[in-house]
Order: sequence, then structure tokens, then C-alpha cells
Amino acid sequence: MHGCSLQKQVSVMSMNLSAKLDELQRGDRQLETTVALCEIRTQLQELTKSVESCQSEVSEVKRDMVAIKHELDTVQQVKEEIEELREYVDRLGEQSHRRKLRLLEQGLTFFLSYAILAAVLGMLQFGYNTGVINAPEVNIENFMKDVYKSRYGEDIQDDSVKLLYSLAVSIFAIGGMLGGFCGGMIANRFGRKGGLLLNNLLGIVGAVLMGCTKLSQLYEFLFLGRFIIGVNCGLNTSLVPMYISEIAPLNLRGGLGTVNQLAVTVGLLLSQVLGIEQILGTDEGWPVLLGLAVCPPILQLVLLPWCPESPRYLLITRQWEEEARRALRRLRASNQVEEDIEEMRAEERAQQAEATISMMELICSPTLRSPLIIGVVMQLSQQLSGINAVFYYSTLLFISSGLTEESAKFATIGIGAIMVGMTLVSIPLMDRTGRRTLHLYGLGGMFIFSIFITISFLIKEMIDWMSYLSVVSVLSFVVFFAVGPGSIPWMITAELFSQGPRPAAMSIAVLINWMANFLVGIGFPTMKNSLENYTFLPFSAFLAVFWIFTYKKVPETKNKTFEEILALFRHGNGRSMEETSVSKETDVSGMVESDQKL
Repeated sequence: MHGCSLQKQVSVMSMNLSAKLDELQRGDRQLETTVALCEIRTQLQELTKSVESCQSEVSEVKRDMVAIKHELDTVQQVKEEIEELREYVDRLGEQSHRRKLRLLEQGLTFFLSYAILAAVLGMLQFGYNTGVINAPEVNIENFMKDVYKSRYGEDIQDDSVKLLYSLAVSIFAIGGMLGGFCGGMIANRFGRKGGLLLNNLLGIVGAVLMGCTKLSQLYEFLFLGRFIIGVNCGLNTSLVPMYISEIAPLNLRGGLGTVNQLAVTVGLLLSQVLGIEQILGTDEGWPVLLGLAVCPPILQLVLLPWCPESPRYLLITRQWEEEARRALRRLRASNQVEEDIEEMRAEERAQQAEATISMMELICSPTLRSPLIIGVVMQLSQQLSGINAVFYYSTLLFISSGLTEESAKFATIGIGAIMVGMTLVSIPLMDRTGRRTLHLYGLGGMFIFSIFITISFLIKEMIDWMSYLSVVSVLSFVVFFAVGPGSIPWMITAELFSQGPRPAAMSIAVLINWMANFLVGIGFPTMKNSLENYTFLPFSAFLAVFWIFTYKKVPETKNKTFEEILALFRHGNGRSMEETSVSKETDVSGMVESDQKL
């Protein structure tokens, strides 16, 4: 526009100048030459000003063009940086996938098997002391009557004896609460392995006290011994799953976590077999039966010192990288441990903000509240399912259903045998089917057979063979417990949390587990007297609630690193977490298959 205006001005001025010159040449008018030249000079000055103004505007336009070009160059540079970042993120994703594939290829080594065997002796101790008090109930009650009479010169009432026996049963759970609550602190202070080694001292003291009960003629020794062994078992239930989950390879974490429950069931079966009358279930043999609890801690004191400390504890909690590498090389039987180290570092980066987290911080953390609730409810689903009513009082349960005392004791042994068998079956299923799926199957089956138990109790007087239906229903109830609820709550609590909050989370979850254990142990006899044939209906209601909660809220943790599990809770919870993780899991599975084909 400015160019056109300038051109027009020049044309007009040129025409005026030409006209003035023509007039001068023609001399048509008597104009003074000086006046004409002044007019020409004036027009030339105006033209000069217009040209200068135009040059100034052209310069401004040039500056604007340079600024625009600079901005375009900046935009192009940012675009190139974004592309580089995208490529970097893609490379990181590919490296993460390749690292995970290599982690999924790790196998079971001799030394890893040895370390797990040494560690799970603590869970064998837990199983043994859970079941050992069951079979010699009558013998222990007779001993209490004799001691009371010799001490006070009069017979004790039957109700008081029952109360004392219930105290002997349930004080074990009180000790378990204390031990479970201290588990996280012990794990952080002394390490997972160090905590287990120290804990064996409690196991030895508790077992010796129980074994000396009859010799000392003090049933208080039984209570004190059961309490101390309860503290020992509470610590074991916190430390052992933590240790195993931290040393296990990614693809074997579920199956090896189930070994916890296998050890519990083996201990349970061992206590039931040794508790029959033909072996140690006698007035003379029951102190030996209880005192044999000294064997697992002594054996663990011999075996565990040769095992390494948890590499995660060494690297993340203690920052001892070289010691962590040495531990991993022994556990993996390989010098190639960089994938494991990098996976631990990724976990450390993901939870750096929660590096040293206390129980109150854990409870108040919005990010960790959801996994904490899931961990607590999973523990309650184990204890309030009614399984401990079966473990503690199965002999009494079978007698009330119509079996003879001897048959009831053998049926109780059947419970232990089925638990061992089904736990062995669930080990390979854990990393194939998944934790969530197995837990749903287990809770669903327990719900159905708890209803059958109630039905068989109701009509056992009318139909003779109903007593056998109640036995079959109880055994089936135990089968489905072993499929999922027996092992998964211990394992999944350790899986749901990263290294920082894991000890505090395990302490809270185990405390809740033992509290529920105590309530069932102390309350079941009263509940049975009040509800009689309807005793299992409250457990049926709990099982239904837990099944719905698991279906709605619990994510699948199979083949997921601790970092990936932590990421699930940052983007939501429950079914949404399950759905968002399906596509990722499918991608990984596809990569595994293609890698295997190659």
C-alpha cells in the first residue's frame, strides 16, 4: 500500500514538474523563475520525506520478518526436540520390555531353592503351632483339672476349664498380633534375613516353655509359651513372605510365594499326624508334641546363615550396590544381573518420595490408601472365611456332626493332607491363572460349601449319612481355601507395595490378620453354642462380601514388576486398574511368544 502511494506521489510530482518546465519554456505566463524553482524544491522535499517515511516502514517490515523467521526457527527446534524425546521414550519402553522379557526367562536355581527352603521353615512353624493345639484338647483339659485340684484342693468347673483352654488357643494369636505389628520395624532395622535369625530365639524359648508345662505342673507355662511362640509366628508371617517376594524372579514370584502356604500346610499336617493317640496324642505325649516346635527354629538357625540378605533391601534400603550384586549372582547362578539391578532402580525411582515411610504416613497417603485397603481386606478374607474355626476346632466339629472321636481325629488329618495336596497344585497355577482369578475361585467354592456344611448340620439327625456329607463339605471347603485364600493374601500384600512402604504395609496387614485370627479363635466356641447348626452362616455372609470386593477392586499382579503395580494405583483402582493393565499384559505376552519363536 505504501509502495503504491509513493508511486502515485512521484507520478503527480513528475507531471507537475513537466508542466512547470513547459510553462517556463513557452513563456506563456510571466512567472518568475525563482518562484517556479521554489515550488519545485518544495515538492522535491515532500517527495524526499515520503521516501524516507517509506524506508522506515520497510525497515520495520524487515524487522518483523526477521522476528517471524526467528520464531519459526524456534518452533522447528522445539518440534525436533519433541521428536527426539518421543524417540527416547520409545527406546526406554523397548528397553523396559526387553528387560522384562529377560526377567521372565529367569529360572529356579539350586541356591534360590535352598534360600526359600531355609526361609519357609518360619511358616512351617506357624502352621505347626496353629494345628498342634487341636488334637490333644481333652488331654490338656485333664491336665488343667489335675493341676487346679492339687493347687486349690477342689475340682474346677467344666466351663472354667473350657475358658482356660480357649485362652491357650487364642493367646497364640495375641502374640501373633504383637509380632506382626513389629515385623516392619524389625525388617528395616535388622534386614529380612537378620530379622528371621533373631526371631528363632523366641521360637526356641516358647517351645521349651510349652514342652516343660507338665514337668513344672504349671499350666501358666503353656500360656506363656503359646504367647511367645505366637510372637515368633507373627514375625515369621511378616518377614518370610517379604523375603521370598524380594528374592524371587519376576516370573516365579507367584509360585514361590505359594511355597509359604505349602510350608504352613505341611506344618499343620505334621502337627495333626503327631497328635493322634497312637503317636503323641496322650496324657504323657502332648508336652513332647508341643515341645517339638523347637525343631523349625533350630533348623533355620543352621540353614539360614548361608543364605544372602534380600538384594532389594541391600540396594534400595541400605544403598549397598555391590553387596546386592553379589547376592543376586548367588541367587541367579549368573553374573548377568543388570536386568534385576535396573528393575530395582526403577522401583526405587518410582517410590523415592516415600523412601522412609512410617505407618501413619502410609495410612494418610492418598496414593497408598487403595493398596492398603486391598491388602487389609485380603487378610480379612483369609481369616473371616471360617478356616481357622476348622483348624482349631475341626475334631470337635466332626464329633458334633456325628463321627466318633477317633474318626474325627483321622478326618482332621485328612484336612491337613488335602491342604498340602491342593497347595502343591496351586503353585504352578499361581503364575499361569493369576492371583485375582484363583482368589475368586477359592472364595466362591468356600461360599458354596459353607452353605452345604450348614445344610448337613441341620438334617444330620434325620438322615444318618449326612454326617459324611458334612465331612465331605468341610474337606471341600478346605480344598477351595488352599486354591487361593490360603496363600494369596500373604503374597499379594508384599506385591502391592514398593520397597519403601512395604514393611509398614506388611506390619499393618499382618496385625489385622492376627486380630481376626484371635477373634475367630476366642469367639468360635461361643458362636457355636449360640448358633448351633447355623454356625457357618456368618462365614458364608463374609465370603460373599469378600468375593464381591475382590471382583470389583483387586488388580491382577501376575508377571508385573513392583514399578508397574505401583503405576496401577496412580491411574485408578479396582476393575479399572485390571482393565487398563490387560492391554499391557497382552503386549508383553505377545512379545514373549514372538521372542520364543525367534
